[in-house]
Amino acid sequence: MAFAYAAFFLLVICIYKPVSSQQNHSNLISLGSSISTNVQPTSWRSPSGTFAFGFYPQGSGFIVGIWLVCKPADIITWTAYRDDPPVPSNATLELTVNGKLLLRTYSANNEAGEEKLIAKIEKSASNARMLNSGNLVLYNEHSDAIWESFKSPTDTILGGQNLYAGGELLSSASTTNFSTGRFHLKMQSDGNLVLYPIDTIDTSVDAYWNTATFASGTHLYLNNSTGQLLILNNTLASGIPVFSSDSESENSSTIYRATLEYDGIFRLYSHNFDSNGAYTTSLMHYAPKSQCEVKSFCGLNSYCTMNDNQPYCSCLPGTVFINPNQRYNGCKRNYTEELCKVAEETSSYSITDMERMTWDDFPYFRNSMSEEDCRKSCLQDCNCAGALYESGDCKKVKFPVKYAKRLEGDSSKVFFKVGLKSVESRNRSIATATKPPVVHKTSKKTVMLICAMSVAFITCFSIAIAVSVFFISKSRVVKARMRLGGGNLGLAHELTLRAFSYRELKNATKGFREELGKGSFGAVYKGTLYKGKKVIAVKRLEKLVSEGEREFLTEMRSIGKTHHKNLVRLLGYCTEDSQRLLVYEYMSNGSLADLLFRTERIPNWSHRVKIALDIAKGILYLHEECEAPIIHCDIKPQNILMDDFWNAKISDFGLAKLLVPDQTRTFTMVRGTRGYLAPEWHKNTPISVKADVYSYGVMLLEIVFCRRNIETNVSRPEEVQLSNWAYELLVERELDKLDLGEDVDLQNFEKMVMVGIWCIQDEPGIRPSMKSVVLMLEGITDVSVPPHPTSASA
Repeated sequence: MAFAYAAFFLLVICIYKPVSSQQNHSNLISLGSSISTNVQPTSWRSPSGTFAFGFYPQGSGFIVGIWLVCKPADIITWTAYRDDPPVPSNATLELTVNGKLLLRTYSANNEAGEEKLIAKIEKSASNARMLNSGNLVLYNEHSDAIWESFKSPTDTILGGQNLYAGGELLSSASTTNFSTGRFHLKMQSDGNLVLYPIDTIDTSVDAYWNTATFASGTHLYLNNSTGQLLILNNTLASGIPVFSSDSESENSSTIYRATLEYDGIFRLYSHNFDSNGAYTTSLMHYAPKSQCEVKSFCGLNSYCTMNDNQPYCSCLPGTVFINPNQRYNGCKRNYTEELCKVAEETSSYSITDMERMTWDDFPYFRNSMSEEDCRKSCLQDCNCAGALYESGDCKKVKFPVKYAKRLEGDSSKVFFKVGLKSVESRNRSIATATKPPVVHKTSKKTVMLICAMSVAFITCFSIAIAVSVFFISKSRVVKARMRLGGGNLGLAHELTLRAFSYRELKNATKGFREELGKGSFGAVYKGTLYKGKKVIAVKRLEKLVSEGEREFLTEMRSIGKTHHKNLVRLLGYCTEDSQRLLVYEYMSNGSLADLLFRTERIPNWSHRVKIALDIAKGILYLHEECEAPIIHCDIKPQNILMDDFWNAKISDFGLAKLLVPDQTRTFTMVRGTRGYLAPEWHKNTPISVKADVYSYGVMLLEIVFCRRNIETNVSRPEEVQLSNWAYELLVERELDKLDLGEDVDLQNFEKMVMVGIWCIQDEPGIRPSMKSVVLMLEGITDVSVPPHPTSASA
């Protein structure tokens, strides 16, 4: 009996030893080891069997992750490639003989498909282990840890795990969908642990909970013995408790887990296991304490109330649910901007008062006035969604209202403007008001004459069409034979797209070996054609809309007709089976993002001016000079590529139609990239070419200042958002105080800043067209001082 107790004690010690000392060779994952989705075992277990790493069932496929093995249900603690679709039922995980941990997927006919690195490491691993702490570790030949899942958390940290400064936890989309959700917990470099909605610039206005612990070099640590969640640094021996354990006794058999859950609440759990693997879970602590304190929990234009201790989402007056079956997706107003603009009398609207309501949105207007004047001011202001009246101050906000909430005992009052006619009733009224055309009776003789003339006209027209089709088809056949007989594509190669086979492109890229980059549309690989004489870039499209072959080819021909010196040229495509690949000219000098943000030597002023003008001309071509206008939807430095002579060219134009609408998985279902999105993406209004103008304005300021639009590592808080800071420097006439360099023309610098700020105005109608932008940049049109864009200060 004594021997049994001693063995149990040693086992507990082994479970919670540090990473470097856990060297249980019976659970060693050696080079060449692999698991698959369709052959047991489908996971690698920790020595105690408490944690597993491998394939976890998700819908009709599997996710790759780490989970706590429990009864009745496992608990996911880490996922790889969480925003990718589930892998199919013929995938494998392998620690290759070259020391790489790879995920391989296969096509329906068992051909090797995509390969993904689970652990991105510079040196090769010698072995790996799934530890009892829930940490997956790769070791080198000296048994040093070279990669750990603990250092790349998703939504959870476990006992013994740290979250270092700059790290964050991202919530899952739901309890069953482990892709990125709507909230994140950030361990800031200033020592403060803060909760934010995910689609924000992480300012104090967006935060909904924080620890208010300000110290440099801090990190978050979950004690695996006591369950205490602490903020530590080198000067604090015991640390600052975030969540403290209710019990002073230490229980080494308990597993602690802190998770940012899909609803935006950060919760600390303890799990106690019995000998059969069943467990009891205790919720130890959580923050914030009320679900309604979570900003954006109910979505835009809505507010949260607690009914019977359960959160309930309601629409603000004048709005209705976007989807009544999904109340957390927010609300949209039931009257339009057009209705507001054409109304000449305030009788088209009414004001609804709500008590105990407030919001944290940044007001576009704030002034001291009486309560009645505040109500009238909002009623007469077309842009006003509502006004908050508090302590003699009137603060007006526009749609969408992001952070409205109802507080018990709060004395503030809110006025909401409501259209008296909804969108539907207005449309019905317009239809009713339209008088039907007057019908005149015609004589029988006249009717017969009209019928005879119509038949004759239709017959002649049909014959003409048939003859034209015959000669056009004949001409195309002759041209096709001439091209084939010549042995090369000749001039036709310059004007049409070539259809490649999948095998051709696989050989050209040497099995898609050299990846040039990866974006929202898919990965890009380097390849060569014609025995290495022509270098190409091959893009494998992902997240395609389900459409027929004819529609895809029609879209390809449409894109293939675009030819401009500032657009990356499309050379061909592949449409075999489910494969969709595009072949582009190769751009040897990388992206504008690399040029501006990732090199020590930034381009000189004259080159930056040329780049800005090149991009503007390329967008102008897409908007006004194509057969049909093309809205790019994702203008950003990463999509501007540089050719051999450092000319700027726009890539990925015209591809938005080929992708699912929710390509970025943002809560507002928008296309594009955070930081470059025009405000109308969030307003439930139609998108025009002016959305590209806004994105160009953000990027123009980045080109001028050679820094990102959002930069946290700055000396002063006002410099965090470039657009806001640039406007302040402009109106204060302080641009000359910047270290611009000797080659910068101050007058030209000021002009480009003004053009950029004109482009990022909130109202699309105020932004200039790309034609006007080109004329202003070329100096043909004068540039006036722009107004302050509201979004720059929000």
